[in-house]
Amino acid sequence: MSELAQAASHKAFWRLVPFLMLCYFFAYLDRLNMSFAALSMNTALGYNAEIFGFGSGIFFIGYFIFEVPSNLILEKVGARIWIARIMITWGIISLCMIFQDASWNSLLVPIAAPIAAAFRGILWLIGTPSHFVELTPNSAMLIVIRFLLGLAEAGFFPGIILFLTYWFTAKDRAKMVGMFMAAIPLSSVIGAPVSSQILAHVDGLMGLAGWKWLFILEAVPTVILGFVAFGYLTDRPEKATWLTAPEREVLSQTLANEKIEREAMRHYSLGEALSNPRVLALSAIYFGNVTCNYGLGFFMPQILQRFGIPIADVGWYVAIPYLLAMISMVVWSRHSDETGERVWHVAGPLILAGLSFIGAGYAGSLALALIAFSLAAIGIYASVCTFWALPTGFLTGAAAAGGIALINSLGNLGGFVGPSIVGHVKQVTGTDSAALLALAAFPILAGFLTLIIGHDKQMEMAGHPLSAR
Repeated sequence: MSELAQAASHKAFWRLVPFLMLCYFFAYLDRLNMSFAALSMNTALGYNAEIFGFGSGIFFIGYFIFEVPSNLILEKVGARIWIARIMITWGIISLCMIFQDASWNSLLVPIAAPIAAAFRGILWLIGTPSHFVELTPNSAMLIVIRFLLGLAEAGFFPGIILFLTYWFTAKDRAKMVGMFMAAIPLSSVIGAPVSSQILAHVDGLMGLAGWKWLFILEAVPTVILGFVAFGYLTDRPEKATWLTAPEREVLSQTLANEKIEREAMRHYSLGEALSNPRVLALSAIYFGNVTCNYGLGFFMPQILQRFGIPIADVGWYVAIPYLLAMISMVVWSRHSDETGERVWHVAGPLILAGLSFIGAGYAGSLALALIAFSLAAIGIYASVCTFWALPTGFLTGAAAAGGIALINSLGNLGGFVGPSIVGHVKQVTGTDSAALLALAAFPILAGFLTLIIGHDKQMEMAGHPLSAR
């Protein structure tokens, strides 16, 4: 890459990536604030572990349904319009979580009942008893709103992954994805202590429970950021008025040349991408990562609280694993870009995460649990940023839009499976250990599958010196 192209890429990084990190920061707050709200909300509304796990996970069913269509729309209308739409609608719907105890919630029971019945049916088919009590108006509202939240947010993450391919070449992509995705653990590093403080100190303000303030204070900024995104984001380098004309031209041409050389080696249509065995295998790998990620995220505060931590302090302990995970993401993704190695950078951390869940299942003290959860978080997040260099290394254009969205939508079904498994196993066994052991299998199998399918480094780095290594 020429010095002028590098300068343009540097400008693009500082213009786009910090803002995208901020948007994703609030996206994760709005996904996982349930885990802290549960510390008081579950008792107030009468939710047992299985209802909470199911309500947390149903988000990803809505997410799955609209993921591919949403990303294809983004490819057509541009990231500026579509990312803004996504953020505004999910912020408004997240705000509606404060109405779980509203008097009119009984109207939603007929809508939520078939969904809950299907869940019970699945458990019955696999021979597992369900402790999912009869739906109440409150739990019906939980299920419907979380499902709608998934529909609203669908397309945000794969849209950003696709958007980054419009601005950065393959040799920098894992690093850029790693920086963007560092917003995930950062949202817990900052959001966890803030959330627990809101629960402890704002409870009762203006007659509202602390868990309601949690949803209000973390949803409103998302709506505001959605309107900002509409005016701030730029769809493509050729439209960037904040680059000089030579910078726009050289960056656009560099990215176009990379696409041409990659497609000369193998070009995938949208239909071929959606049915490609490698895409389906990558979906399974991502499923393993997401299952343990959300199983950990939704239940770690409750698990740590059982060691006698006050609600106001839970967030500080939860922040520790995510702080270490954030550091590991940046370091690990940079190392992957510098070496050009992808497979072990994904498989190794996944296997580490699985083994750490096993350790957490047998941890008998707060210190040991924190060590195990920290290693699990490091494994989960170190693997995921490099993972996205695998599909973007061979898919382009509409095939990339559809393939990335399919991987993300199928993989994010793990966001339903993880919390549901943890909630169900905890309810049946009465312990956290069995639930953590069940989660451990998913990243371990995903790690070995990564080693089996491998990666075509030559195709990913087409047009770059690294491809000759």
